[in-house]
Amino acid sequence: MPHPLRTRAFRLLFIGRTLSLLGDAAIPTALSLAVYLATGSTAALALVLACAMVPKLILLPLGGVVGDRFNARTVALTTDLVRCATQLFVGLELLGGAPRLWQIAVAEAIGGAASAFAMPTASPLIIGTVDATGLLRANSLMAVVNSATRVAGPALGGTLILTAGPGWAFVLDGASFAVSAALLSATKVRHVPIPRRSVLSDLKEGWSEVRSRDWYWTSLIAHAAWNGAAAVLMTLGPALAVREMGGKAVWIALLQTGAIGLLLGSLLAGRARPRRPVLVANLGLATYALPLGLLAAGAPAALTIAAYGIAQAGLGFLGPVWDTSVQSAVPAHALARVTSYDWLLSLAAMPLGYVLAPLAASAWGAEVPLAVAAVAVGAACLGTAAVPGVRHFRAPAAKSGTTQKDHPGVPA
Repeated sequence: MPHPLRTRAFRLLFIGRTLSLLGDAAIPTALSLAVYLATGSTAALALVLACAMVPKLILLPLGGVVGDRFNARTVALTTDLVRCATQLFVGLELLGGAPRLWQIAVAEAIGGAASAFAMPTASPLIIGTVDATGLLRANSLMAVVNSATRVAGPALGGTLILTAGPGWAFVLDGASFAVSAALLSATKVRHVPIPRRSVLSDLKEGWSEVRSRDWYWTSLIAHAAWNGAAAVLMTLGPALAVREMGGKAVWIALLQTGAIGLLLGSLLAGRARPRRPVLVANLGLATYALPLGLLAAGAPAALTIAAYGIAQAGLGFLGPVWDTSVQSAVPAHALARVTSYDWLLSLAAMPLGYVLAPLAASAWGAEVPLAVAAVAVGAACLGTAAVPGVRHFRAPAAKSGTTQKDHPGVPA
């Protein structure tokens, strides 16, 4: 089985995605600090973040249609150029010394809209550059890079902020998108075109592909519950760590342990060959109930930190296994639309958690929303085991040299 990086097309894609992920990972730290220093207002930061998120949520289904209608390479290259321009603009605004909030908000909104078209192209780009035998390895490599950049990105962003200012983090991100676009322009990506119809018809067909697979849509509910629970933990966890678990160092240790767990889970996924991939991945995701429950119960910090590392390892394992299962089971011509619904549910659940967690905590204490989130994510993920399609799903054994189109996955 040849390694995916021996394939020139995937190698170029991998390098470009690695650079853009690293640049993106430095942005949250730089953006939050830059907006707060410029305005002195947390409400202003919330406005900018909302401007980036709302267009993304609204346009994701349309992004899936575009990703299926056109070559994923063309769509990804175009969105890379758009995001290059918006990040360079924000960087120059910050470097100018008198940044204007409304211009930064507009630029982030345009970047968020571009992300809605870029995100559904991730799977089509992989299946368009890798044979079916290399899908799991390719997805694992992408997941490992994503995990590693989550560790290195904040450190890179912090270094740039302290030494050169937050504006240079945006300039670096813009440059990473420019390099990614250049590499994509030299990459050949296979594409299965779809008949030209109305956008509404394409959206309906994509939803029909989702609805016809019980293993898929029930897993999406579980994944949405996980994202909502993660938002609850990220909202309430820092305050609990500072007040009751020993201070800021505990929260930092928890996040770093989680990042290491995420990386280890991604590495494990590249070597594992579970007979029931969707079932095993969802059961691993259910471990997120552990740190939530321990936080709610006031457990010792060391135990909670270890549980969070295990939970993030479950997430790291799920990513490549889930992506490979979807890529093998969904027809190539509908893959971008199907994955866009996955992203839509996942992203929509997080703002819900951000809003409800502090409201519930102020009414009943932080323990209640944490415990509810633990029950919800545990029940949703473990509950998928009752779904026949989840239990019986088998990833196909593809022969060397075949593509995803040759071997669509089927529940046994």
